[in-house]
Amino acid sequence: MIKLTNVNMSYGDLQVLWDISFEVREGEIVVLVGANGAGKSSILKTISGLQQVSSGDITFMGESLTNVSPEKVINKGVVHVPEARRLFNEMTVEENLIMGSLLPAAKKKRNESIEMCYDLFPRLKERRLQLAGTLSGGEQQMVAVSRGLMSLPKLLMLDEPSLGLAPVLVQDIFDIIKSVRKQGITVLLVEQNVQSTLTFCDRAYVLENGHITLEGTGDELLHNEHVRSAYLGI
Repeated sequence: MIKLTNVNMSYGDLQVLWDISFEVREGEIVVLVGANGAGKSSILKTISGLQQVSSGDITFMGESLTNVSPEKVINKGVVHVPEARRLFNEMTVEENLIMGSLLPAAKKKRNESIEMCYDLFPRLKERRLQLAGTLSGGEQQMVAVSRGLMSLPKLLMLDEPSLGLAPVLVQDIFDIIKSVRKQGITVLLVEQNVQSTLTFCDRAYVLENGHITLEGTGDELLHNEHVRSAYLGI
């Protein structure tokens, strides 16, 4: 579905991605794991058009996404749910969801999509008229994921959805990601919660200092000695 080939990206004079090559196949959950500063979020920003590629190529369903504007990326069906949620805090839950459905195709299915999100997150239906800024961290993450789903993504990119959440809510978010995949949406996930994500993803790539150093199925990486030592503390 999406393929990166020898992608390099810099912030000014500082290069942060080096010859990044990987792919996500339709229907998969693929996770990018690595320490803070490894380049995981930078990859998502590059795919979504928030950062420009210095060299290399990005294709989505056979069409180039290299240095395409963010609005055109979304129109093609690639939706980025950023780290730290970035909600409209002075708007209600439902107003935040509506903001995710401004594309013409998404607007036509707005009511259906809202009900789908409320089915996934019943708690949001109870709080649909509550200001987003007054929700708990877990509830805000539910709104962020739902707002992304409102855009009718073919590929949903999630950046650290479990960050700052209590362990019981982390499992809830991961269960939702699996439910999203069952609806035919492909998922590219950035996570520091390596142990949990490797147990349910199809494949994973390990990033270290802007380079992909390992790749394999979740199970293969769970049993990889380097991963166990560096990320699982085993």
